[in-house]
Amino acid sequence: MTTEIILRILTNPVAIAVVVLFFGASIFVHELGHYLAARWRGLKIDRFSIGFGPRLFGWTDKRGVEWRVAPIPLGGYVMLPQLADLRGVEGESSEPGRRRLAPISYTDKMVVSVAGAVFNVLFALSLACILWVAGTRVYESMDTTQIGYVLPTVVDRAGNEVPSPAAQAGIRPGDTILAIDGQRIDDWGDVVTRVTTGSARAETGEPLTRLTIDRAGESLDIDVYPVLSEHETLRIIGFMAAEPVVVDRVFDNSPGELAGLRPGDEIIAVDGERIYRPDAFIERVNARPDEGLVVTIVRDGQTLERFLRPEHVVYTQAGDTRPMVGIAFARAYEMRHIDPFTQVRNHVDMTVRVLAALFNPNTNVGVRNLSGPVGISYALYSLTQIGMRELLAIVVLININLAILNLLPIPVLDGGHMVFATLAKLRGKPLPASFVAASQSAFMLFFIGIFVYVTFFDTGRVHRSESAVIEQERAAAQRVEPIFTGESMEGVDPAGTPPREDR
Repeated sequence: MTTEIILRILTNPVAIAVVVLFFGASIFVHELGHYLAARWRGLKIDRFSIGFGPRLFGWTDKRGVEWRVAPIPLGGYVMLPQLADLRGVEGESSEPGRRRLAPISYTDKMVVSVAGAVFNVLFALSLACILWVAGTRVYESMDTTQIGYVLPTVVDRAGNEVPSPAAQAGIRPGDTILAIDGQRIDDWGDVVTRVTTGSARAETGEPLTRLTIDRAGESLDIDVYPVLSEHETLRIIGFMAAEPVVVDRVFDNSPGELAGLRPGDEIIAVDGERIYRPDAFIERVNARPDEGLVVTIVRDGQTLERFLRPEHVVYTQAGDTRPMVGIAFARAYEMRHIDPFTQVRNHVDMTVRVLAALFNPNTNVGVRNLSGPVGISYALYSLTQIGMRELLAIVVLININLAILNLLPIPVLDGGHMVFATLAKLRGKPLPASFVAASQSAFMLFFIGIFVYVTFFDTGRVHRSESAVIEQERAAAQRVEPIFTGESMEGVDPAGTPPREDR
């Protein structure tokens, strides 16, 4: 990342504090679950650590538990010598005689191991309750499965602009997606996830997505051949969700005002052709900068027609001009009060679906697409600048992710402890300490490697995202409020009836 990007992030201390608070809280809650379960079951507790590696700072409480913060942000741990010998990962205990501690039961091991995930779920539920009361913004574009715009081209993994798979397959705006690869679709988030994690392939081996769509009441199955995106190498098709084209603002003396458009009007067609997203309207204006457009609007239940002729106006300090009709669009959303159990269930479904795709060799989802501490922190940082609701929603998702990932049957993780405890129970005697220690150490090294690998791609994402934001801010700083003269509408009657030659 460039110095400019780093300084830009560091100059937002409130956002950084929120990231530390919520990211740290998610790890702390997980380890607190282990700690409280261990105290309940009467286990010996040596250390409570947020992060791995040498101690940065901390203290020792009156029970002899060392509380510390360590520099490697891969999670944390509670050192429980009776649960497992993790000296290769957690370091040596400062307490002498730990080997003489009494063994604990299988129930103790399972309860303490699962407690971290349980506390993450409880934390997620508590935050979800706040969202239930406060409400969640649900944009209409995310609450539909209707296609609003088909991109003519997309950029593939090689950085080349190629025809979009959706356009090549004959997908049209207005088509409603019923299923993807035979799986029913509920909303646009479902569309994106199903396409991205799809595993179907053609006989040639290239990625394949089968869309079942409704087109004017007819159900059709259409095979689409996704391309892989430029940076993430994930499947993309090249379409966008439908979104109401609702006027939010009309500029003074603009073609829109002179044609009689008002805030709240919904534009449903241009020159008699139905449109389903603001992008389609803007495309029509840019395609016919010097010609007239007949727009069909809905106002208070009535359908009206108005004529617009774009006007070329200055929109930058440098004097650049662009054809405009002088209207801005609103982004429609509603506040929904989704119960916490539904929120958690949706996050569990998404997490499980992504994990399944990660381990399926036929998908294009890989480790490089995962987010580590850097990516998660940046997501939190970005959402602090959007709204508290969005921030809480992703913290709920993060905690569900932590719960599920920690229960995977992998050494070092809680699921690995549970597997070791179960194997020891079935054997009727403890597993060899050397085997457990070697497994823990090997997988810890493996996770450090994964961390470095994922952080490399996370850093690239942060760089691209912040670079785009900086460019947008620079462009915005160069923009000026467009001033319309009304000249383009001369000869058009005030009612907006188009002149005969423009029809």
